[in-house]
Order: sequence, then structure tokens, then C-alpha cells
Amino acid sequence: MIERYTLPEMGELWTETYKLKTWLQVEIAVCEAQAELGYIPAEAVETIKAKATFDPQRVLEIEKEVKHDVIAFLTNVNEYVGEAGRYIHLGMTSSDMLDTALALQLVSSMDVILREVEHLIQAIRFQAQQHRDTVMIGRSHGIHAEPITFGFKLAGWLAEMLRHRDRLCSVHQRIAVGKISGAVGTYANIDPRIESLTCQKLGLEPDTASTQVISRDRHAEYMQALALLAASIERFAVEIRNLQRTDVLEVEEFFSKGQKGSSAMPHKRNPIRSERLTGMARIIRGYAMSALENVALWHERDISHSSVERMMFPDCCTLTHFMLVETTDLVRNLLVYPENMQRNMNLYGGVVFSQRVLLKLVEKGLTREAAYAIVQSCAHEAWNKPEGNFQQLIRQDDRVKSVLSADEIADCFDPQQHLQNLNVVYQRLNI
Repeated sequence: MIERYTLPEMGELWTETYKLKTWLQVEIAVCEAQAELGYIPAEAVETIKAKATFDPQRVLEIEKEVKHDVIAFLTNVNEYVGEAGRYIHLGMTSSDMLDTALALQLVSSMDVILREVEHLIQAIRFQAQQHRDTVMIGRSHGIHAEPITFGFKLAGWLAEMLRHRDRLCSVHQRIAVGKISGAVGTYANIDPRIESLTCQKLGLEPDTASTQVISRDRHAEYMQALALLAASIERFAVEIRNLQRTDVLEVEEFFSKGQKGSSAMPHKRNPIRSERLTGMARIIRGYAMSALENVALWHERDISHSSVERMMFPDCCTLTHFMLVETTDLVRNLLVYPENMQRNMNLYGGVVFSQRVLLKLVEKGLTREAAYAIVQSCAHEAWNKPEGNFQQLIRQDDRVKSVLSADEIADCFDPQQHLQNLNVVYQRLNI
């Protein structure tokens, strides 16, 4: 069994050197399988394992002449191995090695991504616990709706990230496949058992039915999962951006000592990290479409997908990792302003409690239409006016006073009434 290389950080996983390491890892695993089944001498495998290496610059030098990256790589390896090199790549086609090695890179990348997903989950969970009871206004259409808590808002983020973890784990399993089945995938020149043994050594499963390549629906699913994750990060970032607006200022990105917000305006504290995350999500979404277009290859294979994947996977895996690290740090250090939340919730005398007044009037015997008309008229009179005071208008309205006591009216404006059942959500998420 070949031991995997120690899992590096994401940036290293997509270097040229690491890619060639995975190529060599696959070729050696195949040689070991060939020897175990008696197709090549065991001594030759020991020689290959002892001598096989490569020089990335030499590979590029050879490729300039032969115009084929795999042939260039094998030629360079054989310069080190010598006579035993004739057993390397025996019965294989280029895509056997390329697609199996790519699976190793994608699996390792997903390992790193899942590690960072866990860090983000923990950061969101902590902030949700801290702000379970931090009351703020909920908004629909960007307009004040009814009270929630900031912890409840974060509970939605947490639930979303837990779903992403499940999706990514599923994709991790489905991308972990290799193929050693030769040209057009028929095993005409290689024993199918070699594929099974090789994949076992590499921690992969044999592809169920490959052509000359592993079908690109697997890779498209991988990219869709990253794009969906990026979309959620964008959702969180857009929320922070909106809540940081000067006229809202309920939360704010951490602003470090010495940081500057504008070359012209010294007062500026801009949500630059959230804006950066929003832009990065667009890049990953664009690549997700390219991954879908890679699925339809000609017949048993072409290489139209190859040029896309050479850019797509390094860019998107690295970018997703960076987005997760950035978002985790952003959430951990988020500045939260409960006083501003309280201020915004009580604008115009608490118009956001209109439904509580409506329901209380209906409970006292008014028709819904009559109660709605009373409450709406008071709310609209208070709306968007510096002196507007919805609660005062309700208290002064004779139609309301005739059915509700002062204490009953006061009860309508208690935000705790809106929060009494949030424990159901918190318990589901262990917040």
C-alpha cells in the first residue's frame, strides 16, 4: 500500500510539482498491482520505487518537443529509472493516470475545504450562542417586519453550513474514483483486477463504467457544490454589508488599528472583506457553468475539458478555501451593536408591533378587516416621520381604548412575545 503524501495546504496541492507527485504515485501503484498479479517482475517494481523521480523543468523541456505532457513526464521518469522503466504505464492510456491523479488532488482539496467548513460552523455557532437573546428587527423586502434576535439570524446561517458539510461529504465520496482501464475503457490491454488493486492502494474506488475518461458529471457535481457553498458565503457577506450601512449599523466588520477606509474620506469604515467575498462568489459560479459544459464530450473522449480543468480546479479550490478562511475570521471578529438594533426596532414608535395589536383587537371581537384598518391608519400616520409614534397613536385611538386596557396595549409592544418559541430552533441546532 502506497502511503499518501502528507496533506499540504491548499496552495501547494495545485502546484505543478504536487501534480506530478500524484502522477508518479498513480504510476507506482499500478506497477505494484501489476507485480502482485505476476505481470511484471517484483524486482523491477523495487527498482522503480527506489529510483523514480522527476524534474518539473525537465518535463517542460521535453514537452516543448513532444507536445504531450504525459509522454514528457514518463520520458523524464525513465531517465532516472533506466531499464525497469519499460514496465511503467504498461497497458495504460494517459487518462488512466491523469483522471486517477486528479481524483487524488480533488479528494485532498475537499479534505482541506471540509476542515475550514468545520471552523466556520464553530464560529457561527459561537456567535449564535452569544446573541441568542440580542433582539433586533427582522426585515422582509428590506423593510422592517417584526422582531427577531441576531442569534436567530445566525441560526439560519448555521443550518445552511451544516447542509453544506453534508453535501461536501457526499461529493467527497463520489469524486474519490479512479480508472485504470486503458484506451476507451475496455480493459483490452490491462487486467481489471489491476484497476481494483491500484484504487485500493490509493484510497479510491474504481469507476463503475468509464470510457477513456471518468465521466465529467462527477467533476461538475464537485464544482456545483463549491458554487453553492460560495453562494451561501455571499449571502452572509451581503447581509453583513447591509447591516453595516451607516443608517443601519447593527453589525460591522472588525476595523483594525491603523486600517484606512478611504484615501479621501478619513471617516470611512467600509465592509471591504464582505464585498470581496461577494465578488469571489461570482468567479466560482462562472466556473460552475464551465464544469457543466465539460460533461458533454465527443464519443468515448475528447480533451476539450482538459484546458478548462487546468484553470478551474486550482482556481476554485484555492478560492473556496480562501473564502472560508476569510468568512470564519470575519464572523469571529464581527462587531455587534445591540443598542443600534434596539434603536432601529423602535423607530416611529414601534410600528413593527402592528400585528400584535391587530391580533389583540381581533381577539377582543373586532373583525379582521376593521382591526386592520385601525392599525394600518395609525401605522401609516407614524411611518417615516421624525415625530411619528405608533404606540402613542394606538393608545390615543378611541376605537382601541374601547376594547384594550393600557396594560394590554403595553403587552403588544413587548418584543419577548415574538421570541418565546425560538428555543425550538436553538434546540435543533444545539445553540
